[in-house]
Amino acid sequence: MKPTLPTLLSFNGGYVDTAGYLALQGLFTAHVTGNFVTLAAALVHGTSGVIAKLLALPVFCLVILVTRLVSFNLPRRGLPVLETMLTLKLLLLSTGAALAVWHGPFVDGDSSYAIATGMILVAAMAIQNAVHRIHMPSMPPTTLMTGTTTQIMIDLSDIVHGLPEGTETATRARLRRMGVAVASFAVGAAAAALLLAKVGSWCFLVPPVIALWTRLLAQSVSMPAGGASPPAR
Repeated sequence: MKPTLPTLLSFNGGYVDTAGYLALQGLFTAHVTGNFVTLAAALVHGTSGVIAKLLALPVFCLVILVTRLVSFNLPRRGLPVLETMLTLKLLLLSTGAALAVWHGPFVDGDSSYAIATGMILVAAMAIQNAVHRIHMPSMPPTTLMTGTTTQIMIDLSDIVHGLPEGTETATRARLRRMGVAVASFAVGAAAAALLLAKVGSWCFLVPPVIALWTRLLAQSVSMPAGGASPPAR
């Protein structure tokens, strides 16, 4: 059974966030609000990466804003919205991987190449977040698992307690989707940590490959004009 688009996105979310955190002096590339914590730690301990952590949230927000505005114009130009967004993410991840391989490892998180690599990866994950919100709103998030894990525990508690009549099928289906999302994210995170330890900055070559896979999976999804959401796959 081939992985679905949300499963691959969750894997890449965990992979890119973990690889970025370990290689870029504590920079969260997908869970950008977590940089508030690592920024405070960097300031207290005098470690590097302060500039990248300060830039991460505004870059993330700006990319989502621009991505959404651009998506409104794509149907008028005869371009598919979902595939175009995934193609842009693929290009960003490829560029980030090239910078990481050529200029890593990044001992100084405030170096120009480290900041450029980090912001490119942040931009890629911003697009992935936008893809989820716009095109797969019924699916669990692919880059942040706190809310998903909370809902899993709530659903498990409800099943143990006893579900109202007629809700069990929907609850169990949601639980399966969320479980797959969390497991895929965790596998991606573990793979990133292992490969970074084994091959260093070369580990950044994996996300573009996964991104290409997601782009090919989305090939057959036809977006109606106006950017409405297609069925989640």
